Amino acid sequence: MKISGFSFVKNAIILDYPIVEAITSALPIVDEFVIACGNSDDDTTELIRSIGDPKIKIIETVWNPEDFVHGRSNAIQTNIALDKCTGDWCFYLQADEVIHEKYLPVVVKSCKKYLDDPKVEGFLFNYKHFFGDYKHYQWTHHWYRREVRVIRNNIDAASWQSAQGFRIDGRKLNVVHIPAEIFHYGWVRNPLKMRKKMIALDTVHHGENEARNRNEPEKIPFDYGIPDNLKIFIDKHPAVLSERIANKNWDWIPETPTRHRHDKLLVRLWSRFENDILKFRVGEYKNYVYLGYDHSLGQYIE
Repeated sequence: MKISGFSFVKNAIILDYPIVEAITSALPIVDEFVIACGNSDDDTTELIRSIGDPKIKIIETVWNPEDFVHGRSNAIQTNIALDKCTGDWCFYLQADEVIHEKYLPVVVKSCKKYLDDPKVEGFLFNYKHFFGDYKHYQWTHHWYRREVRVIRNNIDAASWQSAQGFRIDGRKLNVVHIPAEIFHYGWVRNPLKMRKKMIALDTVHHGENEARNRNEPEKIPFDYGIPDNLKIFIDKHPAVLSERIANKNWDWIPETPTRHRHDKLLVRLWSRFENDILKFRVGEYKNYVYLGYDHSLGQYIE
């Protein structure tokens, strides 16, 4: 059995993406890691090369501004990397996602168990979305709880819409939920770099002009708001994040904090009702067909 890792990235240094940590977190269990490196304004490609692992296969790409519509460029770059994967399974990590080392055995065990079961087309992971720093994470209704991050190769699966998941000719994949979690750090960086990241994110979804309008003036640091209503992370981060966490160089609360959507009272009350009473999320978006949770792989590790 062979496992391929894959991802895409552009301007990782300017935008402070933990792409090195993302790649190195998966390297222990993959036979190759294919990365589509876009035409960056910094030394992103050299940064990836500096990891120095022969498993890493770099594809240098050019991003077309015509694809900056609803995140389509993200899917295109994802598919460029996916198409070069040679494994039986393909393990996808975006540039701000990291897998904790404690979950690596679960991923390998899942791939082995279902290798010869073609009805299983992928594996569903839980998510922890860190916000503002490495201590707080999101829990309210509008933050997605799960996503597919391992897919079977050679089934014509392709990245869907803005690269949140995968489909086969528009059909959702049949997936098994496994006891593993992706740590998402997309909202954790210095507030000035977070503003630059928001401009880049809005650019690929709405075009450069609209991105500038949404983030003007662009030199104003991003406002993370108030952390009081976020959950506190009391466990350990992946070992590959240790240096990045030690080098954190920003404070949390601005002088006049913004009240983000997740901090609004009605959102918090509704989210608690879903989590504590209903035990499910009403109208939750699911880009997959759920085949169930595999208890034989172990209980979910917090």
